[in-house]
Amino acid sequence: MTNPLRLGIAGLGTVGVGVVKIVQNHATRMAARTGRMIEITAVSARTRDKDRGVDLSGIAWEDDPVRLATRDDVDIYVELMGGSDGPAKASTEAALKAGKDVVTANKAMLAHHGQELAELAESNGRVIRFEAAVAGGIPCIKALTEGLAGNTFSRVMGVMNGTCNYILTRMEATGQGYNALFDEADKLGYLEADPNLDVGGIDAGHKLSLLSSIAYGTQVDFDAVYLEGIQRIKIEDIRHAADMGYRIKLLGIAKMTDEGLSQSMAPCLVPADSPLGQLEGGTNMIVIEGDSVGQIVLRGAGAGEGPTASAVMGDVCDIARGIRVATFGQPAATLVKATSTMSTAETPYYIRMDLLDKPGALAAVAKALGEAGVSIDRMRQTSHEDELAPVLIVTHSTRWSTLERALETLPATGFVNGQPVALRIEDV
Repeated sequence: MTNPLRLGIAGLGTVGVGVVKIVQNHATRMAARTGRMIEITAVSARTRDKDRGVDLSGIAWEDDPVRLATRDDVDIYVELMGGSDGPAKASTEAALKAGKDVVTANKAMLAHHGQELAELAESNGRVIRFEAAVAGGIPCIKALTEGLAGNTFSRVMGVMNGTCNYILTRMEATGQGYNALFDEADKLGYLEADPNLDVGGIDAGHKLSLLSSIAYGTQVDFDAVYLEGIQRIKIEDIRHAADMGYRIKLLGIAKMTDEGLSQSMAPCLVPADSPLGQLEGGTNMIVIEGDSVGQIVLRGAGAGEGPTASAVMGDVCDIARGIRVATFGQPAATLVKATSTMSTAETPYYIRMDLLDKPGALAAVAKALGEAGVSIDRMRQTSHEDELAPVLIVTHSTRWSTLERALETLPATGFVNGQPVALRIEDV
């Protein structure tokens, strides 16, 4: 057996501790599978004296992750600190320049700096692996870069934030509103320190931008991802969707169109009996559609110590086997700068708005939508006790650009109170 593969781990939070446990508990099994022993030679974290529930004796400690990344006894730098810049980016760059391979779970860093880091890795003959950065334990990046490499992808989509899926499914199950379930998720520790990263769709948008790059051979462009969170979803929306045979999911969708690359992360209605519609709690799901393979559905835990650490070690084991894949599936120099566009596909939309309960309100809205080119399939006014009447509309298939222009005309009717909620009804 060849020399051991030596890891330096920066970040001993939930995932970092999970990686230590896997190495310590499954070293013999991984050696049999890869042909090399894998060991941890050094670690770095904010505090030394914290009880993390794992034995770190015999492992060197570095207070500075940059020093850890450049140690002579480290072959793979495992970056698990998080953050798009700062120590995470500085230490990753230092590791690559020092001739180390990098395994990371840091979707924010790669979403913002993926192209330059990929170029740096290749210029130094190194690899960056990041299976753990997208959908926790689901091997979706390996599927795109390796198992499905012979396909042209028509669509990549999925539920990529377990916290949002937990809140939405709990709203349906309990009848409680968004605010109550947000507080519940917070108490359970499901939310990021900045909750908007979760409920605002930013965390999931980071992940979608990485999958888009791999699927379509483009430079990562997180700024081009259309983002809309779940904050405006009400229990009424959940119930109305269910009445129509749908469920609401924060759904990421990437597809290449004639106009350019469309990337969106927004709440959508999906059929309740579809794989995405049946997804419960904090589980993630990635759906990949290829010209040869058809539709592939990958489902599993999107976060947590075990699943995410499992993904980290999957990357480590591949490097131990000698499997070396370009960061985004092909040489960085061949990745193109994509033209960004919103999806041009025509789909139905669900619209909820509050109208002043006055004669002619419904007719005025219908006229405004029709003149803008949006055809109404169904319209219903629900019961109410004040001067604002909740109105639900389902449109016939239309483009988002057409609907967006139509919605902009509604305030001029004088009947619409606030901003309407418009959700795409997606065929999955």
